[in-house]
Amino acid sequence: MLAQFHRLDLNLLRVLVAIDRCRSVTEAGRRLALSQPATSNALARLREAFDDRLFVRAAGGLMPTPLAERIVPIAAQHLESLEAALTEPEAFDPLKSVAEWRLSLSDLGEMVFLPPIADAVRREAPRTRLANLGVPAERVADALGRREIDLAIGIMDPKQRGIRSTLLFRERYLALGRRDCPAGWRSRTGFTDAALVVAAPTATYHQGIAESLERHRLGHRIVVRARHFAAIPDLVAGGQLVAIVPEMFAQIACARLKLAMWPVPLAMPLYEVGMVWHAATDGDAAQIWLRERVLRLFRRGSTARPVAARQGAGSAR
Repeated sequence: MLAQFHRLDLNLLRVLVAIDRCRSVTEAGRRLALSQPATSNALARLREAFDDRLFVRAAGGLMPTPLAERIVPIAAQHLESLEAALTEPEAFDPLKSVAEWRLSLSDLGEMVFLPPIADAVRREAPRTRLANLGVPAERVADALGRREIDLAIGIMDPKQRGIRSTLLFRERYLALGRRDCPAGWRSRTGFTDAALVVAAPTATYHQGIAESLERHRLGHRIVVRARHFAAIPDLVAGGQLVAIVPEMFAQIACARLKLAMWPVPLAMPLYEVGMVWHAATDGDAAQIWLRERVLRLFRRGSTARPVAARQGAGSAR
């Protein structure tokens, strides 16, 4: 019997099973796309490894020995299981899954994206869980590669190899202030005299607000730089400050407090919000399911394009 299993070439087991099914070395070789000499050599190696003839000639072809009759069904079962695992996509049943989804969202992302995602996921996959790790933007690609997170949403454009991205929507920045703030703040002249507050979270690239103000030579008007967007509504509610924020956030803030929003009277770029993930999960049924929910919730018609639209190559911005 086989004394050192770890030295056995497991490819030989395919030959063993094929010979048992075909009862012919030649036919087994044809089924495996091997030449007759190669198949005969494989059988010789199997006989040597098991110290048994395994198959003997008989009137109806090759007949298995008692040892072959015992080990062939076991080998065939494991080979079939392995083939099924490698060739069939893993099924995902949201009603049975106990997956824990790991997202990376900024504090703004938590306010804008997390509630709808949580609602949809909990309704359709009630046994799963969500966690927001809030990875700094410069670490997103590495965190995706290490499978620390499943996907990230925000203003980001990592270009490392193996990173996929797709655009969800484009949006503008708005000014945010009290409803009774000076009317002059809505004009360019008055706006340049206002005291400004901006936020620069680490989990996304909203630093473009401050950069745009610097280009307009208004960097000196920034009197408060917040780490998180969550602090901004209370800051402007005092009546002495104007904030420049993403439109979705402005809508949330105005709905919760007595605030007003209006177009920034300066040339401000649109910002792009995207979803990024690692290419290694392209075929993962559970990950595909999660990405489809995000797309269904947040992708706007004008930005629709294939989910794996871009793959990074190079260094992050």
